[in-house]
Amino acid sequence: MSKLHKVDLVGLLEEHGALLHGHFRLSSGVHSSSYIQTALVLQYPHIAGKIAKEVASKFPQAVDCVCSPAMGAVVIGQEVARAKKCRAIFTERVGNAMSLRREFHIERGEKVLVVEDVLTTGRSTGEVVNLARSYGAKVLGVAAIVDRSVSTPGFDIPFRSLISYPLEIYPPDNCQLCKNGMPLTSPGSRYLEPTL
Repeated sequence: MSKLHKVDLVGLLEEHGALLHGHFRLSSGVHSSSYIQTALVLQYPHIAGKIAKEVASKFPQAVDCVCSPAMGAVVIGQEVARAKKCRAIFTERVGNAMSLRREFHIERGEKVLVVEDVLTTGRSTGEVVNLARSYGAKVLGVAAIVDRSVSTPGFDIPFRSLISYPLEIYPPDNCQLCKNGMPLTSPGSRYLEPTL
């Protein structure tokens, strides 16, 4: 299979309706006029596998475990782990903290790659990095399909994405879209009910 280029990936997102426009509350709490729903592309295993191979190639070293923040990154994490021939686990938010559940574990000294679908602020991803380190893991880096951050995430490890697609974000208490009365929707996994 040929290499996936930036233009190809943006085309795939557009073709599958994964680039949404409106007024969105992201899982980080900030508001945006755009949302990237990678699940609409990743629902096709043959495409997910191709994207995962490209994500995995960003970290050529051996990996013992791929760890993803749930829920959006579970599919790409699983596929990257398949490409790296290692385990795939995911975290879940319990209260205000990312946690390992479902009898998942990380062994001391394991080489862990944190895999995201879309990175915006990097806050949840940073929590996963810290969680893996709390188990004594060596975190190799953070990989993502899309980096939509507007500033460099403050990771002290390598961060690599397939594409950079910065989008305008607003703090919820100073959002121009709210001021304009545009209905707010919450497409992420943390907020389930749309609000007006």
